Amino acid sequence: MSNYNMSAMRKHNVTTFPRPPIVERTNRHLQIKWHGQLIADCPPGEAYWCLETHQAPTYYIPASRVRLPLSTTPRSTFDEFRGAVTYYAMMSPISAAETVSNRIWSYNEPPKEYEAIKGYLAFFCGPWECFVDGERVQAPPQDFYGGWVTSDIEGLMKGPHSWGVPTWDPSGF
Repeated sequence: MSNYNMSAMRKHNVTTFPRPPIVERTNRHLQIKWHGQLIADCPPGEAYWCLETHQAPTYYIPASRVRLPLSTTPRSTFDEFRGAVTYYAMMSPISAAETVSNRIWSYNEPPKEYEAIKGYLAFFCGPWECFVDGERVQAPPQDFYGGWVTSDIEGLMKGPHSWGVPTWDPSGF
């Protein structure tokens, strides 16, 4: 078991997370709701999380746990550790007129160190509501890296204006 295995009773400072990042299974229950409807439900032990210095944990769930269809979008970016990023669009569960794009992503051809999350999906915190063990998560500063902040996470997190230095993604969303 890793030193980073989290417990809801213990605080974890993101400054102690590793770089390069690690990916490991998590025993946390993950849920995502949109317009009051459960659109993803991942029981403990089926998801992975990625822990990286100065970033809130990013959770990756199996695509089979998402209850709405996804379609790929033309957006593409590259992560220095995990490789090419594939982005998705999802239609609202209550209105076909509402589609959200580029707020869900995956690594479909990651390097060997990150093969565990191949094809798994990560979600930004909104427009849906995300939950870890029943606790509604918050977005990290400026919602930039897509991690999920829970009450057991603390420390200085990267974001577009962290430490007074702009670090935003020039391609935008």
